[in-house]
Amino acid sequence: MSKTEEKNNLEKKEITSIKKNRRKKLFLKILAGISLVVFLFVVITTGISLIGLKSNINKAKSFSNVGSRQLKLENPENGYWNIYSDDGLKVLQLTDIHIGGGWMSMRKDSMALNAVAAIITAEKPDFVIVTGDIAYPVPFQAGTFNNKSGARIFAELMESLGVYWTLSFGNHDTEAYSYYSRKDISNFYSSEKYPHCLFQAGPEHVDGYGNQIINIVNSDEIIIRSFIIFDSHSYVDGDIFGIAWKYDNIHDNQIEWYKKSIEKLNNKNKNVISNINNNDGGIYSGFQECIPTSVFLHIPLTEYRDAWNEYANNDYQDTDNVKMIYGAAGESGLIVYCGMNEDYLFETMKEIGSTDSVFCGHDHLNNFSVDYKGIRLTYSMSIDYLAYLGIYKLGAQRGCTVINVDKTGEIDFYAENYYQDKYISKYQKENVTMQQLGNN
Repeated sequence: MSKTEEKNNLEKKEITSIKKNRRKKLFLKILAGISLVVFLFVVITTGISLIGLKSNINKAKSFSNVGSRQLKLENPENGYWNIYSDDGLKVLQLTDIHIGGGWMSMRKDSMALNAVAAIITAEKPDFVIVTGDIAYPVPFQAGTFNNKSGARIFAELMESLGVYWTLSFGNHDTEAYSYYSRKDISNFYSSEKYPHCLFQAGPEHVDGYGNQIINIVNSDEIIIRSFIIFDSHSYVDGDIFGIAWKYDNIHDNQIEWYKKSIEKLNNKNKNVISNINNNDGGIYSGFQECIPTSVFLHIPLTEYRDAWNEYANNDYQDTDNVKMIYGAAGESGLIVYCGMNEDYLFETMKEIGSTDSVFCGHDHLNNFSVDYKGIRLTYSMSIDYLAYLGIYKLGAQRGCTVINVDKTGEIDFYAENYYQDKYISKYQKENVTMQQLGNN
């Protein structure tokens, strides 16, 4: 090789090296630029989220105490509460509040607070049960992964309103990508900071968090009705993010807990009633031996699906098994998005004969109540302004379920829509379309 050729090769190598260095520098500049943009985006959105969180917490604290009864309570063990009353109890079921707690959901979170406060202020319930999805930390709608933010906003609201309450977890309360686990959020709700929240994690040997029993007890120590609250879990079959709608069912050990708990409570009641009758001439001789119970959970039992399908397949007419009481099914597709598998909770309810009513949430556009094989299966109206696309513009599905328990434990309940005149909002109530739900 001649000297000229060697020189040319060296020059080519130098040029190639220079080009590589330039490309490397350009790549690093682009990477640094992207990193800076991402960093600034995170800083700005985090800052906005913190401002929004503080704003909505302040709004939650701005509502006045509604003047509900401050009940006599007893907490005999983890997962059990006794509420004492000789004249029954007024209970409110709320569901699917869907507070995002992030920068993208600030306005809709505020609307949800306004709705909940207006309903509770007007109804003045003794107790509130929220059947899941208080928080909605879905980042592309809420702008955050922080599921404690939504929980905190709601807990602050309930403390301001001064009403005792508890909850069953929903699938969105603790997503796989959320910052905080079910255990973390359980600890948050059961902390001393929120004395009106009666939530407890429940027995450790039972799957899930928040398997609880709330007993209504009269001054003679007789349980007139029990509310049994289940964690209905989240997703199964590898559907980690819930995009395939593969929902879990009630687990076997939860059903065993349910069965043994009712047996235990029935035996306790029998002993109390027997002692009173022996001493006071049988004043409770006609009192039912099996305590009436109501079940609360987020994801509907498969029997909701079975009942609806039987009703729909009969041209939306009652059958021997199904009696439509009120409401409609506004969901599309499967209509009822229940667990993927079968469980035997409903069969156990029938076997024991204690549970006469089940209340759930989850399917925001369903609000029907049916009698299915002798047990009332009821969807509550939802609050959601965030999760379903455009739902903040719609109003037929938004509201609550009012549950009245009389002094004998008998129960009566009905749905109430938020856009009635009796629900007077502290802040301006939004204009919505009162759409037709379903075709039944």
